[in-house]
Amino acid sequence: MKLDLAGKVALVTGASRGIGRAIALALAEAGAKVGVNYAASSEAAEEVVSRIKKAGGEALAVRFDVSQAGEVLEGVQKLKETLGPVDILVNNAGITKDTLLLRMKEEDWEAVLAVNLKGAFLCTKAVLQGMMKRRFGRIINISSVIAFSGNVGQTNYAASKAALIGFTKSLAREVASRGITVNAVAPGFIETDMTAKIPEKIKETLVSQIPLGRVGKPEEVSPAVVFLASEAASYITGQVIHVNGGIYM
Repeated sequence: MKLDLAGKVALVTGASRGIGRAIALALAEAGAKVGVNYAASSEAAEEVVSRIKKAGGEALAVRFDVSQAGEVLEGVQKLKETLGPVDILVNNAGITKDTLLLRMKEEDWEAVLAVNLKGAFLCTKAVLQGMMKRRFGRIINISSVIAFSGNVGQTNYAASKAALIGFTKSLAREVASRGITVNAVAPGFIETDMTAKIPEKIKETLVSQIPLGRVGKPEEVSPAVVFLASEAASYITGQVIHVNGGIYM
C-alpha cells in the first residue's frame, strides 16, 4: 500500500525547524497540502513553505501560539479557507525550560505544560469536529523518550510528554468509531536546535548509551508520522512508535 496523502490537508505545529520542519516536508512529499505553523520565526516558516512549493506542493505558513485558544481558532480557520479543512494534525510544538525541580520556577513549569500539553488539546479541539463530520482524521502527537525514561532537570518536560501519551490513548478510544486514529511518536536523541544546546561532554555520554551508536536525524522521525497519517496505518490507533536508536526498549 502506498503512503499517498494526495488530497489531504495537514497541519504541523512548530514546523519551522527541527523535527516539525522534517515532518512538514515529508507530508508534502507524500502529497498532502501542509499548514506550517510557527510562533516566532516567520522567515524559517516561509522557507519551508517555499521549499514545498518549489517541489510542486501546496503549503501555507500560519502564525499562532498553540497555547492561546483564540489564536489557534483563527489559524485553523485561515488554513481551512486557503487549503481546506484539516485531515491530519501533527501536535509537534514543544519547548523546554530545564532545571532541577528544587530550582524550578512556577512559570517555567506552566510555560512548558502550556505549549507541550495544552497546545495539543487546543489544536486537537479546533480540528476534531470537522474530522468527526467527515468521518476521517489522523491525529499524531509528538511525545519523547523522556516521557518513558525520565531525565534529570526535565520534570516539567517529562510530565508534559508523558501526559501526551495518556491524552493519545484516551482520545483514540473516544473517536475511533468516527474513523479517526490517534497515535504518538516518541523520538529519542535527535539533532535539533533544542539538543544543540546540550554541552559536548553530556552529548558524548548520551551517544554512548544509544545501541545504534549515533544521534538521530529529524528525517528519521518524519517517516513514522507519514506512515501513521496514511491508509497503511488505518487499523492502528492508541499506539506509540518509538524512534530512538534503541536507547529505550
